[in-house]
Amino acid sequence: MSGFDDPGLFFSDPFGTDEQPQEERAARVQAKQGFRNFIREFSESNFHYRYREQLRRRYNVGQYWIEIEISDLSTYDEDLCARLLKQPSEYLPLFEDAAKEMADELTQPRPVGQELMQDVQVLLNWDANASNIRSLKSDQMSRLVRIPGIVINASSVRAKATSLTLQCRTCRTNINDIPVKPGLEGYTLPRSCNSDTQQLGKPKCPIDPFFIVPDKCKCVDFQVLKLQEAPDAVPNGEMPRHIEVYCDRYLVEKVVPGNRVTVVGIYSIRKGGGKPKRGEADKINVGIRRPYVRALGFTVETEGPGRSSAAPFTPIEEQRFRTLAAQPDIYHKVSKSIAPSIYGSEDIKRAIACLLFGGSRKRLPDGLTRRGDINLLLLGDPGTAKSQLLKFVEKVAPVGVYTSGKGSSAAGLTASIMRDPVSRNFVMEGGAMVLADGGVVCIDEFDKMKQDDRVAIHEAMEQQTISLAKAGITTTLNSRCSVLAAANSVFGRWDDTKGEENIDFMPTILSRFDMIFIVKDEHNEARDQTLARHVMRVHLHAAGRTRMEEAEGELGLGELKKFVKFCRNSCGPRLSAEAAEKLKSQYVLMRSGSREHELQTDKRSSIPITVRQLEAVVRIAESIAKMSMQPFATEVHVDEALRLFQVSTLDAALSGSLTGVEGFTPLEDQQEVQRCEQQLKSRFPVGSQVSEQRIVSDFMSKQFAERTIMTVIHVMLRRGELQHRLQRKVLLRVR
Repeated sequence: MSGFDDPGLFFSDPFGTDEQPQEERAARVQAKQGFRNFIREFSESNFHYRYREQLRRRYNVGQYWIEIEISDLSTYDEDLCARLLKQPSEYLPLFEDAAKEMADELTQPRPVGQELMQDVQVLLNWDANASNIRSLKSDQMSRLVRIPGIVINASSVRAKATSLTLQCRTCRTNINDIPVKPGLEGYTLPRSCNSDTQQLGKPKCPIDPFFIVPDKCKCVDFQVLKLQEAPDAVPNGEMPRHIEVYCDRYLVEKVVPGNRVTVVGIYSIRKGGGKPKRGEADKINVGIRRPYVRALGFTVETEGPGRSSAAPFTPIEEQRFRTLAAQPDIYHKVSKSIAPSIYGSEDIKRAIACLLFGGSRKRLPDGLTRRGDINLLLLGDPGTAKSQLLKFVEKVAPVGVYTSGKGSSAAGLTASIMRDPVSRNFVMEGGAMVLADGGVVCIDEFDKMKQDDRVAIHEAMEQQTISLAKAGITTTLNSRCSVLAAANSVFGRWDDTKGEENIDFMPTILSRFDMIFIVKDEHNEARDQTLARHVMRVHLHAAGRTRMEEAEGELGLGELKKFVKFCRNSCGPRLSAEAAEKLKSQYVLMRSGSREHELQTDKRSSIPITVRQLEAVVRIAESIAKMSMQPFATEVHVDEALRLFQVSTLDAALSGSLTGVEGFTPLEDQQEVQRCEQQLKSRFPVGSQVSEQRIVSDFMSKQFAERTIMTVIHVMLRRGELQHRLQRKVLLRVR
């Protein structure tokens, strides 16, 4: 019965010196040899040893990393590749050790002072089908995954120890080179000291005697990213999900917020960061861990100013697009391909085509830049397919972001400053105009935005930058994107008798739009019949309509998107000398007007064009030339650009729809409004009440136009000088 009450002895070794089984050690040695042979022996055609040359070239220039294609490893040794995919945490260190040994072999002899070998990081590139963040489950834990998304936040670069040196506070015993596992899991210090000094009669070391010696630790850089689902992968009605991505060494600062990336990494877990409340034991969350991805490689899908896809066009596609651009009617073919299910609006579709292709961005010798992106505003009645056009542009644009004015704030459109829940430092998150860098921002219900929020995008629309100076963060972000906005009248439907009262925008925001279209729902029996017939045809033949229209010469959605991307990346036209001379003469003519007409009518030209609108015409001409892949914008392109500007902004201003806007109010109208206001104030003392209809009829008898009288009343109401009473029938003079 001896020993029946012996509870046994259970212990754990905090220094990781547990022995491995003999079979596992043999498998690890065999795998390491297999990785070394793969780097040494894998060759492509013509005996080109790809990874051997890559490792030698990068190591000699101080870049201690190598990028491995998993498909190549599978071709060389399928069993070794399968073990790496199933147990990447176990086999990746062996791969890096093999790469280090191969680098030592390939770089002999090394210069004096560089005899010490550096660790080599192995980056993986995988062409397997990507998994969504929502599809990551517990059965994929500790396995290799490939997930796409958008980087919305990046922490600052910090240091993480790869090997620790500990020292006892009492006996000063050092424990050197304790390995620390990579990732966000830390290291738990041992609770007791087992040094030999206790046997020499010295006092016993207390509990928790160890502390870390920072000067003797080896560290690497690391960064934590916040990856969000791609917008097209989020189900309807669902919130986009996020996951943390841990990247270290040469993967640090490879991506910035706003990049669309595909991450290859190990799906890992870590202990939750929250601390238990005072008086509560942390026993409930013992077995619960938070997932994260330890990145082993990045593929940036959008990079550079144009945010083009990283996948290059094939030679066949390039030849097809160049043949398409050489067609003489490519401008009309592209404009017909813009939202073909929407009837009419030909000029608006041509303007949207110009917005998609954009002009040429110019950097001047003094360091200033001139934007090449075109901004477009659609103003008018409801039910005229403005929102459908915006949705179509979001699908076709290289990078498209759709937002609604009522649900958008200044921080959501530009950038926001938040406190990082882990480091408690202030971090910056980019908004819609930062994420759409190189694409198009579609803002619906633009008139429903608050005035302060609209002011926030002034800089982003003209200078194409967003400057921040908040919470100790002073920086400038790029927002090189076009803005396509849609808005309704103040009265719901457009009222031609109200003039400038239809528009509730400041002149500063209107002058930043290159083209402004007034979209009206006009009552025309012939047009209504044609429109109704078109809508019925769309609903009856919705399934086969796309194939029918493509056969008629229109481009499909995928083809148009690729063509837009190809032209934006491959062509940057400039104005020719003849076109510039013609545009200059037209600018002088539109600026000053006809001198003879002014002398005959004794009136100034109603609408002078400003320099900002002149640059808009230049951008429109360059975008039309870009569709046909021409290096210079000719006089034909300038004529079409002037016509588009004429039917949009100038026609809207000539019809009085933009009266009151900066640069669009005739001088004689201003003088008439001032005379009417003076007489109204002299005949309408403070504190008196008069019927609005009586004021209108009285002043019309004095040869004042009804529109002028209503303009004066509207202006005085906005100033607070008048107030409506008795169901808006009576006016009260307040001051």
